[in-house]
Amino acid sequence: MSVIHNKDLGTKQKALAINLDPQIYGSFAEIGAGQDVAANFFKAGASSGTIAKTMSAYDMTFSDAIYGAQKGRRYVSESRLLAMQEKEYGLLIERLAESRGDKTTFFSFADTMSALNYHKTNEGHGWMGVRFQLEPNGEFNDVIIHVKLLDNDGILQQNAVGVLGVNLIYACFYYHTHPNIFLLSLMDNLSKDAIQIDMIRFEGPGFKNVDNRLMSLHLVKYGFSDTALFGPDGKNMQPSEVLYKKHVVVVRGRFRPVINVHMDMLNTGVRQFLQEPDVDKDNVVVITELTLQALKERDSDPTAEIDEKDFLDRVDILCALGQTVLISDFHEYYKLVAYLSKITKLKMGVVMGYPNLEYIFQDHYQDLPGGILEAFATLFSRKVKLFIYPTLRDGIIMNCLRFNPPPLLVDLYRYLIANNKIEDIRHFSESNLHVDTDKVLHLIKQGADGWEEYVPAEVATMIKERCLFGYACENKTVK
Repeated sequence: MSVIHNKDLGTKQKALAINLDPQIYGSFAEIGAGQDVAANFFKAGASSGTIAKTMSAYDMTFSDAIYGAQKGRRYVSESRLLAMQEKEYGLLIERLAESRGDKTTFFSFADTMSALNYHKTNEGHGWMGVRFQLEPNGEFNDVIIHVKLLDNDGILQQNAVGVLGVNLIYACFYYHTHPNIFLLSLMDNLSKDAIQIDMIRFEGPGFKNVDNRLMSLHLVKYGFSDTALFGPDGKNMQPSEVLYKKHVVVVRGRFRPVINVHMDMLNTGVRQFLQEPDVDKDNVVVITELTLQALKERDSDPTAEIDEKDFLDRVDILCALGQTVLISDFHEYYKLVAYLSKITKLKMGVVMGYPNLEYIFQDHYQDLPGGILEAFATLFSRKVKLFIYPTLRDGIIMNCLRFNPPPLLVDLYRYLIANNKIEDIRHFSESNLHVDTDKVLHLIKQGADGWEEYVPAEVATMIKERCLFGYACENKTVK
């Protein structure tokens, strides 16, 4: 049966539809931001048909007694949410499976939220999830999300949590077969100015064909989040959980494919960053960043759709090389730095090629009232340092010493150099400088001999085995 995203359904209508469904029955456990999700089901009417129990354990001692003590006493965390789900779903099955398990699809909803406090000194965010059956006596499935609450009012944040929770439960039961519709429906009756969803994970037999990396890409693509993060194992990660109080080194590229120049840039840039006197070498996270723009061909229509297979191929290769991958909607570097600076206050390094140094000094900041000075105030006012990898042009190695900024910015450039904000990468491999990504990609598509020498051995193997980036596999034996 075809599933249609009904955007006209209000929050009360969704809650009432669930309440009137005789199969759906479960519990609510909410910490922080009130009990706004359960409240919507009570207000909709007929809630006795859905709600087995609601509860909230605000006090830390009570919470630990019910769900176990938290490592580091972090109560707004994924680990706390998982502990809540494990406990509450287990109780449902233990107490109700015998009496009504043959005719009920059980669910447990949980959230742990930090809404805006009275003095407005914190940033609202939290974790939310549903553990649920799709058929009586069936195995459970999990959907977990992390959200940022953006309203500058505690009551508005609580209302947003309530709406999102209803949307999530409704999607689990009525949109689970169509993950894209599922995703889009989470923002029904919500504004992107009120809430961001920056991590989502689907697990269980009902989602065996769902690729969580694609779902995270769609979060950024749909504008639900500015970023998505994957670990070296390819699993989704929540950025603030990984980058909080860390030194961050970021390298941006298209990585189509990863070539030796990329790895030399990454390794030499990170090595130089670790030599900075104010960097704790044991507290550094290195990330490779792909922007939405980079996921499109350089000469394509800017409105073109992203090739999802191509996206997964690039992420797979980067992860196989042990990289943590960030997908972002930050075309400008200052926006990336502003985002990371909200997560960590420690020194950061941005490794970039010489052409990107030229780019950031061009006048394309017309959307900012303060123009390039406002952009640079964001990019350089924090503990950030740029490490510039050279480029070979007409036989000349172009680096910071040979860079000629626009005349009006010469003094600003000299100031940044003098204050150790921009630095050339040393000890690079000069033999790599005559090779660029587009040349290697062309050689791969043409099936030319010798392209393998320009890419890491692991990358060459993956390209050949999986016929990536236009590599012809006519001669592969079909088993």
